[in-house]
Order: sequence, then C-alpha cells, then structure tokens
Amino acid sequence: MRIVVTGSAGRLGRSVVQGLVASGHEVVGADRAASGIRSVDERAIDLLDAAAVAGLFDEVRPDAVVHLAAISVPFSAPELDILSTNTALGYTVAAAAAAAGVGRTLVASSPTVLGYGRPGWRPTALPLDEREPVQPANAYALSKTVLEEEVRMFARTSAGVFTSFRPCYVISPEEWAGAPTQQGHTVLERLRDPALAAVSLFNYVDARDAADFVEAWLAADPAAVDGECFFVGAADALAVEPVAALWRRYVPALGDAADGIGAGQPVFSVAKAERLLGWRPTRSWRDLVPGGVDAVAAPPAAHAPATAASTATASSAASAPVTAASTASAATPAAPANAAAPVAPRGTAASTTSAPAPATPVTAPSTTTPATPTPAPQIERVP
Repeated sequence: MRIVVTGSAGRLGRSVVQGLVASGHEVVGADRAASGIRSVDERAIDLLDAAAVAGLFDEVRPDAVVHLAAISVPFSAPELDILSTNTALGYTVAAAAAAAGVGRTLVASSPTVLGYGRPGWRPTALPLDEREPVQPANAYALSKTVLEEEVRMFARTSAGVFTSFRPCYVISPEEWAGAPTQQGHTVLERLRDPALAAVSLFNYVDARDAADFVEAWLAADPAAVDGECFFVGAADALAVEPVAALWRRYVPALGDAADGIGAGQPVFSVAKAERLLGWRPTRSWRDLVPGGVDAVAAPPAAHAPATAASTATASSAASAPVTAASTASAATPAAPANAAAPVAPRGTAASTTSAPAPATPVTAPSTTTPATPTPAPQIERVP
C-alpha cells in the first residue's frame, strides 16, 4: 500500500514509518522536518495549507493516510492557538483524504479527552475503556475531542474508512536506552518515582507497539473500524508496584475499584482493539529498561504524591506531553485528598452509595507562561 504519514519525523511518527516500511509499504512522510529514514519519500509541507495538502494527495494518490501531526504539548502555546491549530490540521487532512478518495484514514487522538487530572474527576468504572465519558479539561484535550468528532463525521459522509486512536504515553526506542521522555524525565526516573507516572495514570505504550496497531488497522475489516476509536496502550502499568498499591497515595481519584488493578495490569484497557483488530501490545518496560526491575531498585527522587489539582495542568501524560513547568506543578507537595467516590469495576453497575466530598486540593500557584505559538506545527509527539 502507498501510505501518507503526517508528523513522520516525530516520536511516534518515526516508529510508524519504520514499521510500515519494514512491512513492505510505500511511505510518504509529510512533515516540516525530515525523519532521515531510508526508503521514505519525505515531503516538506505546511499541513494547514489546504491547497498544498490536496495537491499532495492528488499527486501521491495514497491508499491510506495516518495523521499524527499536531501541537502536542498542552500549554506550550495559547489555548486558542492549540485548539484552532489542531482541529484545523485534522480537518484539512481528513477533508483532503475524503476528496481524494483515500480508502482509509487514521487520526491520532489522546487519552486526555477523558479529563483525568482535573479537580473533581472520577472514572465511572475501571479499567478505563472507550465507553468512559469524554470530559476534556484543557484546549489540547478539547482539540482531540473535536478530532474524534471530525473522524465520525467523515465516516458518516464519505466513502472512505475513518478511524481515531488514543495512544498512551509514547516511549520511543531511544528513550528506553535513557533519552528523556516527552515530559523531560527518563523512563527510569518515572519508574523510581511513582508520582511522575501517576500524572498519566501509569499508562504508556512502546512506539513500535503503536506502529503494530497501525498495521493491524490497515488489515482490518473496514466495517469493524469505520467511525471507531481505540485505546492503544501497553498491557501493564509503568510502575513496579501494582496500581492497587499506589492509587491511594498518588491517584486517589481512581477510587476503590482500583484495588482490582493487580500486578501487571494497566488502568487503560485495549480489549476493544484486541477484539476488533486482533492487536495486542507485546512490549513491556520490564524487558526494555536496561537491567529490568533490578535497575529500578535505587533511592527514588524526592517528589510528592500527585493530587487531582496538581495533575490538572499536566493531565496530558497519556498521549500528550506536558511542559516542564506543568510537571513541576504536579510534584508540588499537597494536602492528602479524602477518599474518592466509589467506582465500579468495568462491567458492573456503579455504586450509588454517597461518599465524603473530596478535600480541597492545595497546589502552588502556577508561574507558567505559554511559549510562543507555533503557526505550523511539525509533529504529534505523542505519548
């Protein structure tokens, strides 16, 4: 197949491109920067230019499009710029794909659409899956929510197949070897200090597993994926201890149902992708961190537990990185929160028993100032 990948030079884009090339596909990378990957036809393009995107698709005539490009760092630009840029990018690419008669279009969303991290957020059931209500709490998450609606609109109104997916905190091959991840910490630091990974509800995905998901999506029955959305994450949590042993201190919003998330289990479920696409992640941090679990056995960094309020400005950690300033806020010491309202395990009725109201979160005032907006974003640096 001939496939256009937008954001091809990014953290996730590079692994997707490499996976597609290895599978024998003809790949055209559309980005402002070159990935340097051999056997890829790289095109420098402003994806906000509708005429340029339409011209590229008319020339290349792709069989499929994988759209990863976006402003992917919450609060890295004014909120309106993030919202308008990301939604325009998604619409421009999807509309051009529909007009060109592209057979399949896959658009990257984010787990942050659920709104976890904001004060008062509670899951309706655990593990989290695609049935969980969407409650965006910042412009980045809102832009991804709009993208998912754009996908559903084009699925209803065009002949091609349109799908969205929510990749968790993406970790690239070089980051397993010690390079900083999208939040500025190394994987080892995130494992040694649960407060860092708690911001993302301990989710992650190896970029190569996400690339394998793309391959599975390409091969899937169109009727099974048209208009659908999928979580894409690892089969375990980015934590040495089970989530059941961590949530009370680090993510009290998860509630008592998190006691059922035992050793080797993640907070996010990928059961839908397995059921409809036959895809399962195959890579675990336990095998990819040099030295494995033994390497984590070191004094943890001095970070305080995350709270609902302190993680509100850093709720992106699943599929969208946050700025250094926002992660500093997440590590600010705060008063312990009261017990969260009861949450039902997924597949059971939610409890109607009332629970004590959560304590008022305490956070340090933010000193973050937005970075200069990027008028034509380069890549989706997803988790």
